[in-house]
Amino acid sequence: MGSERRGLLLGMTAYALWGLFPLYWPHVKPAGAVEILAHRMTWSLLCMVVLLAVLRQWAWIREILRSPRTIGTVALAAVMISINWGTYIYGVNHDQVVETSLGYFITPLVLIGIGVVVLGERLQALQWVAVSMGVGAVVVLIVAYGRVPWIALTLAASFATYGYVKKRMNLPAIHSMAVETAVMFLPALGYLMWLAWSGDSTFGHEGAPQALLLTITGVITVIPLLCFAVAANTVPLSRIGMLQYLAPVIQFAIGVAVYHEPMPASRWAGFALVWVALALLTFDAIRQSRRGRVSAGSAGPSGDAAAPAP
Repeated sequence: MGSERRGLLLGMTAYALWGLFPLYWPHVKPAGAVEILAHRMTWSLLCMVVLLAVLRQWAWIREILRSPRTIGTVALAAVMISINWGTYIYGVNHDQVVETSLGYFITPLVLIGIGVVVLGERLQALQWVAVSMGVGAVVVLIVAYGRVPWIALTLAASFATYGYVKKRMNLPAIHSMAVETAVMFLPALGYLMWLAWSGDSTFGHEGAPQALLLTITGVITVIPLLCFAVAANTVPLSRIGMLQYLAPVIQFAIGVAVYHEPMPASRWAGFALVWVALALLTFDAIRQSRRGRVSAGSAGPSGDAAAPAP
C-alpha cells in the first residue's frame, strides 16, 4: 500500500474515531462534563509525555518557552479547546448529540466569518451565498428548537477560534496537543483534587469500569491524533480538509439512529440548508484549488486546524 493511500486511511480512521465519541462519553457517567474534561486533560498530558519520550521530540519546547507571545497564543488555544471539549461532552451526555454535530458542521462557516471580520478577507460570490444560507439555517433551527442552539454555536465559535489561533502557532498536531494539555494540566489536576477533597469525585466510587474509562480518556484522545498526524504528513491537505465532515456526519447518524433524538421536519430543513451551504463551500474550494494548480502548481488549502477534534 502506498504512503498516500495509507495516510488517507489513517485520516479517515482519525475522523471516524472522533465521530464515534458520542458512544463513549455516556459510559463515564455519573461524572459531569467538567470532571470528565479534567480527567481527559490530565491523562492526555501523561500520554503525550510518553509519546514525546518515545519519539525523542523535546527540542521544540525550548523555542516555545523563549517566546512569551507564543506562550500566550498556546494558552488561548488551550482555553478554546477546553471550552470546546467540555461543551461537547456536556451536549453528548445531555442527549444533544445531533446539536453537537451541527456545531462542527457550521464551523467552516464561522471560520469564514473570522476571516472577514479579523483578517479583512473578501468573499467570493459562492462563499457569500454559503454564509447567507448558514445564517438562514441557524434562524430556522432556532425556530425548530424553540431556543437558541447554544451548544452548537459554542462548539462552532470555540473550534473556529481554536483553528484560527492554532494556525498562528504553526505547530504540528502532536506538539500543539502536548503544550495545550500542559497549559491545562494544573487547573485540571487541581479541580480533580478539589472534587476528591469535597467528596464529589466519581473516580473510584462508581466501580472499576467507570474509573478505567476515565483513565483511558487520554489514550482515546491520543490515538486519533496520531492517525491524523501521519495523514497530514502524507496526504495533500486539500484531501484532509474534505475528511473533516466525516466526524459530524457520524455524530449526526449516532444521534438519530442510536439515541433516537427527535428530528421533526423543521430541523431537517435547517440541517439541509447547512449541508447545501457546505456543498457550495466544498465546490468553491475544489475550484479554487484547481485554479491554483494551473496558475502556480500549488495544492489546496493548507493547515491542520481541524485537529484535535472532539
